[in-house]
Formats: sequence, structure tokens, C-alpha cells
Amino acid sequence: MALMISPTIIVGVLIVAFAIWRLLRIGRRDPRLPPGPPTVPVLGNAHQIPLTGLGKKFHDWAKEYGPIYSLKVFDSTMIVLADRKAIYQLLDKKGSIYSERPYLEVPIFMSRGCHMTFEQATPGWREKRSVVTRNLNPKNLDEKHFRVQEAESTVFMNNLLHHPTKSFDYARLYASSVASILAWGFRAKDFNSFFYKDFYDFVDQASRNVNPGANPPVEQAPWLWYLPGAWKKRAYHVRDLMDSTWSKARKMVEERRERGDIRNSMIDLKLTEYEKDGWPMSQYAFNNLFGELLEAGADTTANMLLTIILAVTKFPEVQVKAREELDEVCGTERTPVFSDFDRLPYINCIIKEALRWRPTSDLGIPHRLAQDDWYEGMFFPKNSTVWLAAWAIHQNENEYPHHDRFNPDRFKKHTKLASDYAVLHHYGYGAGRRMCPGIHLAERSMWRVTAKLLWAFEFEELPDKPLDVNAYTSSNLVRPLEYEVKVTPRSEQHRDVIRRELNGALEFLSQYD
Repeated sequence: MALMISPTIIVGVLIVAFAIWRLLRIGRRDPRLPPGPPTVPVLGNAHQIPLTGLGKKFHDWAKEYGPIYSLKVFDSTMIVLADRKAIYQLLDKKGSIYSERPYLEVPIFMSRGCHMTFEQATPGWREKRSVVTRNLNPKNLDEKHFRVQEAESTVFMNNLLHHPTKSFDYARLYASSVASILAWGFRAKDFNSFFYKDFYDFVDQASRNVNPGANPPVEQAPWLWYLPGAWKKRAYHVRDLMDSTWSKARKMVEERRERGDIRNSMIDLKLTEYEKDGWPMSQYAFNNLFGELLEAGADTTANMLLTIILAVTKFPEVQVKAREELDEVCGTERTPVFSDFDRLPYINCIIKEALRWRPTSDLGIPHRLAQDDWYEGMFFPKNSTVWLAAWAIHQNENEYPHHDRFNPDRFKKHTKLASDYAVLHHYGYGAGRRMCPGIHLAERSMWRVTAKLLWAFEFEELPDKPLDVNAYTSSNLVRPLEYEVKVTPRSEQHRDVIRRELNGALEFLSQYD
């Protein structure tokens, strides 16, 4: 008698077999995708992605698999671009489909969905971005806002006269004060100021909470949200801290405006406009927007200034060459100003080399592809996460021989500001429609401070505290680990000029105290 198998059992076996087959296909690389590291079932390449140093790992893979490659993380796809032509053709020329963001659950949770960096390219996002581009364009910066940067850089120099071992701290104070004046109308006057102490307390905690590897892969496994963990407690804490920090800042603005103290700042301008014409966003989103402007304007600029001071100290021949130009143009009678730009091309080269040598973000904020696309015979599926591998490009030995050496002469033919080269040469500001809208402010801050510091001081390495050019944080926005250098005025004449310019700077800045 033949054995009879129930149809139900057959169906059940088929379902189980299909489920196993489907599970084993998770993590596999579609042969149409760019090449990449071998995958394993289910995980794909997830087990190979480091918790820290992802930008450097991207560089290693680019050398092995080529400048365009793919990674699989469970069932999702990552496309890594370490190729200038591809970045230009895709992120820039096809910006309409390469300008979305991946659904980064933890940053979105912490900001309640109101953070321009992580938002999708919606009309609301465009309104927020326009607040930046309309106010921080070259015309406004060179005709109106330049006095803030000039004055604060003068204060920075005087702070170093009195505290020559604290260049690290005062670089951060300079950057936070410029950004807080332009965004909120308040100075970061000293290390106890709200817009320094409270701001950096929040930023440092938030940065640690969005680092690659700081959180489980909740984007690929949403059920992880329902499990307890220290990462989840941190996310709730940072969200509350974000709320309280920017609510307090807004209250400070409202209190001075009630006293009739309307200042020349971006928030005052937009409050006057929106109160008259209507609000295009919620009050919460508005507060977060100006908080984000402070984050972007202060943190990234400070990181690059710290890199520049580290670099010129470690490579003192750069100081010697810069001073040949500075002394010819300025002598000992005055400090350099931005109108000297064309006569001081080596300062511009220093900025460009710093952006290449140690970009403040070695992998940037990823993009998300809005629809299927093809590039040079390779398939890029919809919703792929697209990474701009800045470190891999900037450290390419073929393009930049002795890439770990700080050599500004690499850019002696690039005589304009980085915004003129950002699409094809510099990726520290990102690329495409997601390029940092504060690029013009950052460039001018770095140029002014670098020119003034090299005109005024000599920077030397301390014998008992050697500098490590690779000692950087491992967050998405990297900066040097805390260091100390010897800072000495170049002469009594230089010291006198620095002191003489201070009174005018403080008088101008007093309106923001």
C-alpha cells in the first residue's frame, strides 16, 4: 500500500523550503551590482563593517575592489563611490534622484524628525536650506558678516597671547562664537558661556550617539527598537538634551526681543519675517534649525582649525613659506584681512591641503537613491545607500604621492575658494544638492584665522608632548584628540598690533554680549 502524504504536509514543506531559500538569499550580491567583498548568507557584509574607522575601511576596499563597489548589509545595498567622475555624474548631475537620505532611525528619533541634515528633500527641507544659502552667501559674508569673523579672530589672537598653551580650546571658542552670533545673535564670550559650554556638551554627546557602530542596525532590523539597551537610553537622553538646549536658546532670544533688542542675526531676521508672513514650519522645527546651524557652523569649522594648527606645527616648513608671503603683504604694521586673498595664495593652499589631508568627515552623511539607476553597466537599485568615500579619494597615493605628508604646494594651481572646486576636487563639504550650505562661511573663517595666526605666532611642538598626526576621534565628524603646542608671538611689533586691534574688536562685539 503506497504511503499517502497529506497535501497539507506537502504545502507546509514547500513553504518551509521557500522560507529557507529566501532567507539564504538575504545578503547575496546581485551580479548586476558593482563588485565588492564576498558575502555570507543573511549577513551579507555586515560582519565585515567595523564599529570605528569606516572611512579608512572604505579606502582599503577601494584598493581591492575598485573605486566603485557595493556592500550588502542583510537585504539592503550600499554603493561606495571613491571615483571623482562617478561622484560628479551621479551626486551632482543626477542630484534629483541622489539627494534623499537613508532612514537613519536614531538621528531621526533624537531630533523628532526635525534635523535638516537627516531629512528627506521635501519642500520643508528646501525652506530650511534656503535660510542658510540666502544668509550665508558670499555677498552677505563679504559685505555684512565679515566683521564678526574679523573681530572674533582678533579676540582669538589675543587669547593666545595670554594663554599660549590653550590653542585647542580657543579654536573651539572662536568657531562657536562666530556661529552663535550669526545664527542666534549671542556671543560665546568665554568657556562658561551657554553657546560654548552647553552647546559643546550637547554636541559631544550627540556625536557619540550617531557614530557608525554606536547603535544596532535598527534600519535593517526594526524589531531591535523593542529591545532594551544602553544605546536606547542614550538616544532618549540626547533627545531630551536637544529639546532643552534649543528651547533655552530660543527663550534667550525672545527675552531680549521683548526688551526691544533686535539683533543682526539670522534668527532675528526669520522671526520678523515669519511673524509677519506666517510660519512654514513648527516652532520645534524652527528651534532645531537654528540649533543645527550652530552645530554645523561651529563644530566642523573648529575641527578644521584644529587640524590646521596641528599640521603647521608638525610641518614647520609650511609656516616658513606662509610668512614669506605674509611679511611681504602685511609687514609688521597690520594683520592680514580677507581682501588680501589674491596676494596670499599660499594661505589658500593650506586650507585646501587641510581639507584633503584630514577632512572633518571621512565618509560624509550618506545619500539614498530614489529610483533604480545604471552607471557604466552597473546596476544601482532603488533605496541603495550611497557613500562618498572622501578619505579614499583624498588619500589616493597615485593622485597624492606621499599622501600622509601635509604639502600645500599640491594646490598651488587652485587659486580660488573651495566652492569653485568642490564638485570635482574637494569632498570635505560633501557633493551634489546635499553639499554643506555653510561652505562659504567655513572657507572664510579658516582663511582668516590661518592667515592671522601664521602672521602673528610661531607654533612649535613640545619635546615632552609629541604630536600624533593620526590621533583623531572616530566619530562621523572627526577632530584631533586634544593636544598642546607652544605658541610664541613672532616679535614685539606683532604683539603690539594684536593688542592694538583688540579694542575695536571688543567694541564691535559688545552688541552681542
